[in-house]
Amino acid sequence: MAVNGPVGCHLNMMYGAPSAGSAGVRRLVNVCRAAWVTASRACDDGRVSKHEWEALTDSERAFLINSYEIDILPGVWGDLGEDDQSLPVDELAQVLLRLVDRGWIEVRRIAPWTSPTGEEGLQPGELVPRERLQVLLCDAANWEYPEGDSWIGALTLVETAEGKKVTRMSPEEMAE
Repeated sequence: MAVNGPVGCHLNMMYGAPSAGSAGVRRLVNVCRAAWVTASRACDDGRVSKHEWEALTDSERAFLINSYEIDILPGVWGDLGEDDQSLPVDELAQVLLRLVDRGWIEVRRIAPWTSPTGEEGLQPGELVPRERLQVLLCDAANWEYPEGDSWIGALTLVETAEGKKVTRMSPEEMAE
């Protein structure tokens, strides 16, 4: 499966197009995370402070990282701390729902995407209504990578404009 379109970070050219669940996917995710941590936290005004970011729980930060990456829901397992990885999905769902309710993350379904040159990829599709999220997020199947090569329809986390204020440091904080 190629990591193309608005969901991908076009690292296929460097690492090849990995198959779902492969070591290549994990390597791409780790490269994206490293780039995120080191370079991408500078943004616009209205952001929270480094202290406020650090005050978030590990689980909250894991969901925010995945929303920044526009990752599908199962991708959060790689960012959760060891203790949080053993939590039942209904408890993790409550953490995610709090972030949705704060307006920092949207949950959408992966949809097909075609570039102007005809290359096929994936993008965040329709917004999942808040009233449906509780049931969907408490279904353990939604926390597993889809079988086969297609992620179409999988739940994906998308950072909102308000969420960007949380995941980016000010230039002053970056200079520290």
